[in-house]
Amino acid sequence: MPAKSQAQQKAAGAALAVKRGDMPKSKLRGASKDMAESMSEKELDEMASTKRKGKPEHVSKKH
Repeated sequence: MPAKSQAQQKAAGAALAVKRGDMPKSKLRGASKDMAESMSEKELDEMASTKRKGKPEHVSKKH
């Protein structure tokens, strides 16, 4: 699944770094911490590798 915003892409990249052992899990906060626990390495790789061009920095939540 592609990232919907640049922030989501960055969070996926941080979670992916933890999954690969490049960064300690203690460095994660918020969404990236949740992503590391709930998503597979393949899912994180797909989200983190999304092109940034044309993506908003953040996407508002719809209730």
